[in-house]
Amino acid sequence: MSIKADEFLDAQGLACPMPIVKTKKAITSLEAGQVIEVQATDKGSTADLKAWAESKGHQYLGTVEDGNVLKHYLRKASEAEMKEEAKHEHVLDLQELRNKVEKNEEVFVLDVREPAEYAFGHIPGAINIPLGELEGRLEEVNRDEIIHVICRTGNRSDLAARNLAEKGFKNVKNIVPGMMEWEGPIEKNT
Repeated sequence: MSIKADEFLDAQGLACPMPIVKTKKAITSLEAGQVIEVQATDKGSTADLKAWAESKGHQYLGTVEDGNVLKHYLRKASEAEMKEEAKHEHVLDLQELRNKVEKNEEVFVLDVREPAEYAFGHIPGAINIPLGELEGRLEEVNRDEIIHVICRTGNRSDLAARNLAEKGFKNVKNIVPGMMEWEGPIEKNT
């Protein structure tokens, strides 16, 4: 499949949130309607870029796999199509979550990182549903509990928290800054 892009961005070897950060910067130089090809190797970049593009009003066109490189195509929105970048309003500091976990309080932690990230270290008892699969697995999330959503940096979890809130989940908290700064107990599946 040959797709013509107006701009090319190499985000290979970069982990979340860098493919999004670089795409945000690169897309500003495009005219409305132009297409950017973002090449990445981070498996989570597909869900991340799709969710980010949709949250801003840009059009996520699709992803083509070329070996271990993911070629993502996004169309820049016009001013009329653009959305103000929102953040999930209910946030819980990482240290507050750590205090709850260390006191053995019953907490529902939803880890929206990719399975490999989760396997190498996650909060004990956390449920893993990658951001890209969340929409199809909502029945696995208990609507009656406070849902503590976490990722590596707080970006994917923000998108997931907003998605859950839009789907009618009432008690959703985005955990910031995320697992990259977690110093509490860890479980591994390796």
